[in-house]
Amino acid sequence: MIKRRTLLAGMAGAAALSTQRVAHAQSWKGQYPEIVYAVIPAENASGVADRYAPFVEYLSRTIGTKVTLRLASDYAAVIEGQRAGNIHIGYHGPASFARALMTGVKAEAFAIDVNTDGTKGYNSVFYVRAESPYKTIEDLKGKNIGFVDPNSTSGYNMPLYALNKMGITAEKYFAKVLMTGSHENAVLALTQGTVDVCANAWTTDDDSYLARMVTKGMVKDSTSKVLKVSDFRIILKSDLIINGPTTMLSTLPAELKALIRTAFLDAAKNDKAAFDRIMDGKARPWEAVDNAAYDETVKLVQFVDSMRKKNG
Repeated sequence: MIKRRTLLAGMAGAAALSTQRVAHAQSWKGQYPEIVYAVIPAENASGVADRYAPFVEYLSRTIGTKVTLRLASDYAAVIEGQRAGNIHIGYHGPASFARALMTGVKAEAFAIDVNTDGTKGYNSVFYVRAESPYKTIEDLKGKNIGFVDPNSTSGYNMPLYALNKMGITAEKYFAKVLMTGSHENAVLALTQGTVDVCANAWTTDDDSYLARMVTKGMVKDSTSKVLKVSDFRIILKSDLIINGPTTMLSTLPAELKALIRTAFLDAAKNDKAAFDRIMDGKARPWEAVDNAAYDETVKLVQFVDSMRKKNG
């Protein structure tokens, strides 16, 4: 009789715990009927939407609630969206995430891009047209330069840092300094002759925004001639920059955060086609990361801030 009562009590307790867990899960679904996933505008909006569509469908199935992709207008939009709690999952560049941390955004990094060779970084480069006479930064004094966005690591912060090490202040050295808004726009400004040099991101010759644009037939000069990667020359390459993180709001329920984390870290295994489409087949599965990995990037952004303030 005692054993039977103990068994029944145990069964009742297990059932109650299961009911509590289901109710708890349902409670966060009621609170988050839609999860907003935003990415920085590294390329044009139609390209982002096309590449990410299958992956967003995968996330919706895996997490168990609707996931909506938001195409951010600029880097700051992802930062401010997470600050306001309107963006639950955000893909940042390292500098934009550093800026988010520096300004009190309650977000945590949980997944980092991994290159095909296993490294987790890329470089900032300065591109010029190969047909131009420019071989060094010194050749470009008094010319026009195109940056990407004030919160871009490879398109602004690291280039300013590299120039500073050479004793160069961009606003004083170049005739015109333009913010183009995206890595693609920076390349297009160079091809159209709006700028003479542009900053951009580069991992390898066949893994860069330039290479992706060439593959899509987007790179044409002012005469509509289709250009190749070899029609551009890198005149300066930075030290390695840590890859950008995918982040989520720290305030999300623990169960939801666990589902999001698992969905991303297992994506390459569970939906390889969707994962490869985002990465153009040029990346290994995401790996876990945390905010501490971006401590050095925070220092870089703080340095650039102080440099800009000093130079007016």
